[in-house]
Amino acid sequence: MALIVSLLSKPCSLPFSPLQRVTTTTTRARPFSSKVLNSGFNQAQRKQTPLHSSFVTQLRREVSALANNGVSVVAKEADQEGKTQGRIWFPDVVVQNRREVFWKRNWNVLDVTSAGIILSMHLLALCAPFYFTWHAFWVAAGLGLISGLGITLGYHRNLCHKSFKLPKWLEYLFAYCGLQALQGSPIAWVSTHRCNHQLSDSERDPRNPILGFWFSHINWMFDTEAIIEKRGEASNVEDLERQPFYRFLQATYLLHPIACGVVLYSLGGFPFLVWGMGARITILYHITFLVNSASHIWGNQAWNTGDLSKNNWWVALLSLGEGWHNNHHAFEYSARHGLEWWQLDLTWYVIRFLKVIGLATELKLPSQAHMQRMAFNN
Repeated sequence: MALIVSLLSKPCSLPFSPLQRVTTTTTRARPFSSKVLNSGFNQAQRKQTPLHSSFVTQLRREVSALANNGVSVVAKEADQEGKTQGRIWFPDVVVQNRREVFWKRNWNVLDVTSAGIILSMHLLALCAPFYFTWHAFWVAAGLGLISGLGITLGYHRNLCHKSFKLPKWLEYLFAYCGLQALQGSPIAWVSTHRCNHQLSDSERDPRNPILGFWFSHINWMFDTEAIIEKRGEASNVEDLERQPFYRFLQATYLLHPIACGVVLYSLGGFPFLVWGMGARITILYHITFLVNSASHIWGNQAWNTGDLSKNNWWVALLSLGEGWHNNHHAFEYSARHGLEWWQLDLTWYVIRFLKVIGLATELKLPSQAHMQRMAFNN
């Protein structure tokens, strides 16, 4: 147990899984040219067809990076969306044998442990229909809301992006609630998320959506060594590492969810354990994962962020406002993600309430000048 706790307490425990092996095909191929990819493509058209055109932008960046690294890349002709965008040329970059990359990679102890924890929560969740009680259901719903806000308000908007300030006791309380979502210690979660913003949708992005939905959704999590190979040791969370409270949570990470499970079992038996731990944590897993996957694939772009981030209303509804992902990538520092009045953002409403009662201060919001710079018509 000591070994597992030690391993899981390392920063960036949710690792990168970058492009590993690349091969090319030559069917109807011509040498790659950024000029060819740029033909028939402009910002106005990108606004009209955000998914397709941003995908082209990302492919252009991917291919440029690969070419700079000495990888031979070719392009093939395609007529997709030809009526609105003219002829587009797509680089035919293929990850060689994705199954082989996933199953035959070097799985270390941390990878196996992380997979085991996630699998055990899913197996426990499968028991939920057979152990349903209304008491267990409402316990899971209440804990789900608390730990969900611990992730969205505590881990994400407060610790990652410093969108507002809280009294230390309340900051620590929200962080502890986030710990109970079993998604990593605050230091590990924040480190990984900051890395993702720095390298969003690039070759080094840990959740690169170019490699497919399931890769960006969950498969990327099980390749710890890739982060060391690509970026080296994490060094972007010094602000949290200086605080004894976060170092304590990092060192004792697994003990707290285990203690929560023991308390639930003592209060309500196996139904409370199944619903309060298995069902709750599994649902929170996939809601968080949908922000990483679905919000980079489906939706629309309101701002010219240069990446694949999308505003997705149904992900926003599930994730307490985190699905307004293009808004967030445009204004990372903003405490509010749902920038329009009709964009529901429950996390923002809680932050506003905390401000009204004097607990949240120094709220950051995008200025009109910044919004104008990020607009497509600029």
